[in-house]
Amino acid sequence: MNFIADIARRLQAASGWRRRFYAAGLGICAAAALPPLGLVPLAVVAFAGLLLLLQSDDPAKRFAGFATGWWFGFGLHVFGLYWIANALLIEWERVGWMIPFAVFGLSGFLAAFIGVATLVVVRVGAKGVAGALALAIAWTLAEYARGHVLTGFPWNLIGSIWVVADAPIQFAALTGAYGLSAITVLICALPAMLRLRPLLAAVGLLAALWIGGLWHLSTGPSDNVPGVALRLVQPVVPQELKWDAFAREGNLARTIALSKVPGWETRTHVIWAETATAFPIWGTNPRIAERRRQVADAAPPGGVLITGAVRLELDGQNIAAAYNSLHAIDGAANMLANYDKAHLVPFGEYVPLRGVLPIERVVPGSGDFARGPGPETIAIPGLPLAGGSICYEIIFPGRTVDEAARPGFILNVTNDSWFGYSAGPFQHFAAARLRAVEEGLPVVRAAGGGISGIIDARGRVRAFLGLEIVGVLDADLPQAAAPPPYARWGDLMLAALLAIFIAIWLRMRKDWIA
Repeated sequence: MNFIADIARRLQAASGWRRRFYAAGLGICAAAALPPLGLVPLAVVAFAGLLLLLQSDDPAKRFAGFATGWWFGFGLHVFGLYWIANALLIEWERVGWMIPFAVFGLSGFLAAFIGVATLVVVRVGAKGVAGALALAIAWTLAEYARGHVLTGFPWNLIGSIWVVADAPIQFAALTGAYGLSAITVLICALPAMLRLRPLLAAVGLLAALWIGGLWHLSTGPSDNVPGVALRLVQPVVPQELKWDAFAREGNLARTIALSKVPGWETRTHVIWAETATAFPIWGTNPRIAERRRQVADAAPPGGVLITGAVRLELDGQNIAAAYNSLHAIDGAANMLANYDKAHLVPFGEYVPLRGVLPIERVVPGSGDFARGPGPETIAIPGLPLAGGSICYEIIFPGRTVDEAARPGFILNVTNDSWFGYSAGPFQHFAAARLRAVEEGLPVVRAAGGGISGIIDARGRVRAFLGLEIVGVLDADLPQAAAPPPYARWGDLMLAALLAIFIAIWLRMRKDWIA
């Protein structure tokens, strides 16, 4: 204990570059607690250390606490989002110059949300249990803002550290992933007091999180949807060859052949990933119709093929609009259903302020993708209603499915080959698990380069095909659960949790306990 107390004193006494170094280092510890490393105890080091640093910030200074939080956030996001650079290295001669802006610039921008949160903590008081509560409240509001401002980017919410186990993530069914972040920060910050009562409170909260999660797991459905036999196809086409004019034909032929490996005739639905075919297959244009017939060869007998593809709306011979879409077709090449991606990736699928910023989007092609109508439920023969989701649409809590037309599962197709063997696909898969818990819906995830998987309505991974493994995944479709509180009432549940935290914080501000 003396050793820990000595470290705490050193943190609080640090100034200048040492203080910035410690703050950034603690942010890196928080990043190491996230997938894929999942070193959860380092989250305690990170947030207890952050609170200790904030306790020694001088509240009399105008922006006290901002720099400490900013450096913490910078370390967290640089080491949590380094994999973005991999996407820009695919065509480095065209977009490689964007790497410093995409990694360090984006991390600096996202760190500002944490900086504002820690500034508030110092202003209201960072001492004692009240300080830990203030940090949990302010951090959660910062994550919520990050998930909504400028279309939002709620990647690596700190609550996702718990995907190392099934039980603790069940709290997201009550308050969503943002609420899971709130309880996580509180648990991890309380040990900063170096006193028995706050430590016991942290242990008690963790135990409640685990026990409540185990109970919730015991109430989930264990049956599968009768009559549904899925095959997820993971061809692992290198991103640099995906759109190559000389490789596209071979890529498609390889994906069709992989789809039809033994067992194909027993499947009801074959599912390909986002833009699995580099050729448009929607429309009446003769060349498009011929390509659709070629793709339809992968549909199982009497069943359906689901694939991602670019959908073109034509005005004569000109392209009026392009959509990143998901299609369902049968063996006779009949188009059965369509979903157009609504939440596009800034700079990837469109350029914000295109008239002002003279840059290209990362995804090859001229112009921007058009947006679909929003979360949408689609009907695919032989399946329960599906909540369409393409790529990073799955990372948005409370914004993934149309609750007015609740589906029976979430169908997420993604590429992820952009990021190579890095932390990115693991973090993306973790987000899909949290959406399953929040919505009480299974998630079927087909990823071109991995990780493909079947996630049940409690966020448990029923089956998966690992990153960069070529193959197919044959699995059943789990049953949906009854809508949990977060699916019914959304962010009102988060507001209720924060209201409880604020009420306790007001009480804890009194000298008798803080």
